[in-house]
Amino acid sequence: MERTSTNGPLYLDHNASTPIAPQVRAAMEPYLGEHFGNPSSSHAYGRHARTAVDDARERVAGAIGARPEEIVFTSGGTEANNLAIVGTLAGRPEPVHIVTSSVEHPATSEPCRHLERHGARVTRVGVDRRGVVDVAGIERALSGRVDLVTIIHAHNETGVIQPIREITSRAHARSALVHTDAAQSVGKIAVRVDDLQVDLLSIAGHKLGAPKGVGALYIRSGTRVEPLLRGASHEHGLRPGTENVASIVGLGVACALVVSDLDAAAARMRALREQLWSSLAQSIPAIARNGEPECVLPNTLSIRLPRTSGAEVLAHATELAASTGSGCHDGRDVGPAAIVAMGVPAEEAVGTVRLSLGRGTTAEDVDAAAEILVAAWRRLR
Repeated sequence: MERTSTNGPLYLDHNASTPIAPQVRAAMEPYLGEHFGNPSSSHAYGRHARTAVDDARERVAGAIGARPEEIVFTSGGTEANNLAIVGTLAGRPEPVHIVTSSVEHPATSEPCRHLERHGARVTRVGVDRRGVVDVAGIERALSGRVDLVTIIHAHNETGVIQPIREITSRAHARSALVHTDAAQSVGKIAVRVDDLQVDLLSIAGHKLGAPKGVGALYIRSGTRVEPLLRGASHEHGLRPGTENVASIVGLGVACALVVSDLDAAAARMRALREQLWSSLAQSIPAIARNGEPECVLPNTLSIRLPRTSGAEVLAHATELAASTGSGCHDGRDVGPAAIVAMGVPAEEAVGTVRLSLGRGTTAEDVDAAAEILVAAWRRLR
């Protein structure tokens, strides 16, 4: 992977988006030029494009331990989540019942809210102080009829990894389907659909070195899903429209790349993350950490800076690209909702900054990032 700190601010926002890997760009290039055929065409140009799409499908499936026919390409994680949630519930006896968490990404929470406005029952389960979803709360919700359980695999703001397998075993015992949004986890930790036992799993390309605007939905064989759009029979009839061949090729190559050295990359990023935390903790009294290290993605460090706003600190740390995830309502910085849901007082949650490392991040990068943040925090104090 390329380093991301040489042109412009030092980039520690890989949970927002990643740079396209050089191997991915190289693989995509021919499909932006000479290999321009429509995969649905029967001539040589079309067959070449179809082969490329099929090869990418195999690579994406291989990355998560699925079968190629269980992969549907989408425009990204948001579309995959919508197809999983809305598509599986279409045609079910009304009212449908969805169980989800209180800390989902909007790509999940908004489809649930949309269905709720149209008569669905939605049960939202909270998280504990670590940011881990309340499995007992899900089990209580499953005491009645539940059609779908949808829980994020690794949280986009905190990096907290959820106990999906525990949830799945309980949900399947009650005949409920399970979907997980794995946009943040694929490429950072091992994600195998048979280990998780999920029925549906969403992938977002730009979170793992592929371009924006491409993703995939894993649909376990035998799971009925209705398309959201109507048209031709592309993608097993679930996603009509001519395939975005170049980006699909890129997603396939990116998936193969990230799993080829997953353990080594994870260990390296985890060590750098702890180096960054150590530097910050030595220089900023009363700094706190959101989530426990053993429960969090190896690249993600969510911190709370004392007696200040994370947004203000980042505004003064112009040499660093990071994020807060906080919401601002009527001019009030109220802090990230996911942090508040963990029981952190709102006045402390506003100090949150999320630092997410990438495969190109170096030890020098994390040392520089610590210096930048400490200097910005001290200027505000």
